[in-house]
Amino acid sequence: MSKPTIYEIEYAVRETSPYFFSKASLKFFGQTKSKFKVYQANEEGKYLISAPMKLDEKIVGYTERLFNPETNKLELVPK
Repeated sequence: MSKPTIYEIEYAVRETSPYFFSKASLKFFGQTKSKFKVYQANEEGKYLISAPMKLDEKIVGYTERLFNPETNKLELVPK
């Protein structure tokens, strides 16, 4: 599988994480889908998605999840 786009990931997780990409959730965190970046993760077959969280145009953190295409789930990134 080639690296998916954030829009393909959104479609894949619509049942397992229906609110993750909702307009209200994105607005709350000052995000847009187009600001999400997709990277190949160190864990085989998974992809890291990441986007800055903004408050008053200032970056206050990042949203990061691992997308597992086998389960179509977003997983927390281990620290």
